[in-house]
Amino acid sequence: MTKEQTKRGRAQDRRLVAGKQDHEVRYEARKMDVSKDEVRDAVKSEGNSRTKVERKLSED
Repeated sequence: MTKEQTKRGRAQDRRLVAGKQDHEVRYEARKMDVSKDEVRDAVKSEGNSRTKVERKLSED
């Protein structure tokens, strides 16, 4: 039996960037037009909040 995901769960998941999951890093890199390494570095320095990571990437 699979666990049904609620709307709240999906919304919370979208707020975060999983730095170790290649598809999430690749998506964020394409979105912000930066390299995957830059995204990983931003996640390490700012945490996994998508807002903070995008803010850091737009500064550089």
